[in-house]
Amino acid sequence: MNTKFTYLKHLGKGFMFFVLSFFGMFYSLPVSAQIENLIVETYYIADSNDATDTTEGRSLQIGMKTYRVYLDLAPDTRLRKIFGSNLHPLKINSTDIFYNNIDRPNANFGYLINISWYNSNPTIALDSWLTIGMASTVYLGVNKTNDTDGSFVGGANNGGGTAGIPGGLLVNADPLAGIPVTVADGLMANTNTIGQWLEVGFKDISGTDTTVFGPLNSGNEFLSTNALLQQNNGVKGADTIANIVLIAQLTTMGDLSFEFNVEVDQFDGVNYNIFTYVANGDSLQAGEILSPSLTYPPSCGCTDPQYLEYNSSYACSSAGSCLTLIAFGCMDTLACNFDPLANFDIPTLCCYPGYCNDRDLSVVCPSIALNRFGIRQLFPSPAYNHIQVNCTSGSNDETAYYIYDSTGKLVDEKSFRYNKDKGIDFEINISNLNVGLYFLIVRNGNETDTRTFMKDGLDK
Repeated sequence: MNTKFTYLKHLGKGFMFFVLSFFGMFYSLPVSAQIENLIVETYYIADSNDATDTTEGRSLQIGMKTYRVYLDLAPDTRLRKIFGSNLHPLKINSTDIFYNNIDRPNANFGYLINISWYNSNPTIALDSWLTIGMASTVYLGVNKTNDTDGSFVGGANNGGGTAGIPGGLLVNADPLAGIPVTVADGLMANTNTIGQWLEVGFKDISGTDTTVFGPLNSGNEFLSTNALLQQNNGVKGADTIANIVLIAQLTTMGDLSFEFNVEVDQFDGVNYNIFTYVANGDSLQAGEILSPSLTYPPSCGCTDPQYLEYNSSYACSSAGSCLTLIAFGCMDTLACNFDPLANFDIPTLCCYPGYCNDRDLSVVCPSIALNRFGIRQLFPSPAYNHIQVNCTSGSNDETAYYIYDSTGKLVDEKSFRYNKDKGIDFEINISNLNVGLYFLIVRNGNETDTRTFMKDGLDK
């Protein structure tokens, strides 16, 4: 049995419900354990030489940016599927059109690209497409910073395009695009065992591409509620520990935005377990997990669950967004233990022996305060190395305390005996705890009381 719930069996039903609710508030929030991050890499920026290459009137514009989109997955995790559904559409947008070559062979996805085509038509290397891991028929797509085997792309590897530019195309070394593609092209030998591919919702009944990723159509948006690209075996990154998997290459002059939904599987030592992650959490279905990392640009805000402004849909933290520390308590002014400092109401903490305007039970509710065990003081808070706890004398000389962090993890516990003549007064060393909000439970026999406190990072 989980340690924290072993203790709960000793609590009364009302208080037990509160503690379970407190932990459940955090455990119900989806945690993207298999998806660790989203990476959008500026792969290349077209220059005036690249713009001279025309194929039946379609050409790159000066300043067009080619982006590569990667998912950073946990080790032992494989990407299996990219999809759109009625509740979670697959959305890819730009404020300008996406670039694709008109004369590109029938290869609407990255895993179908043959790099030999780059020799006669170098700008095919910048086309827009979706994929699962593969950037060509035999090469994985990797971040240029992780590419260690040189380059097939640009410069001497092509004939300079339709204008025959001396020195070749794709040689722009704009620092905003990082490493030049003539040095690192983001292609590494594939080590995955590739299985069957499945493509649904990208072509009409006659097999003609209906998206902006093929050579026929030009547009600035792809939106689908039934598209599906699947690799039955799943794909890992070239570095299986870092496990960074390419999902798209997109070239445009405009501002990029997208929402992806994916299916991954993760090996637990015996089996591969499948997980479905979606970008939009408005209508989560059974088995679906919200991942803020699947939306771009990312939504930023308060990502610390110790604050009222916290929202699980934020993918990144923004300065100044976490303003109000959570203070648990009874917020009903008619309750004997009304807490004017609380900002997060826990109704099951409230007691109602009669009309009360003061939260001091010994004054307004003496009938229930008589011989009642409770925490008189916990100080200081925030605390740095130690907290001091002072309790009323209990009916039992066996006492214990339990400290949980804001995720519900038990981080400290201790049992001890006390002298009834002196009350219960003890100190807890918290120097080993991380900075954050904590939940203290003190038990005396079958009675309990609780307090929250903050661990600070600075000695006051």
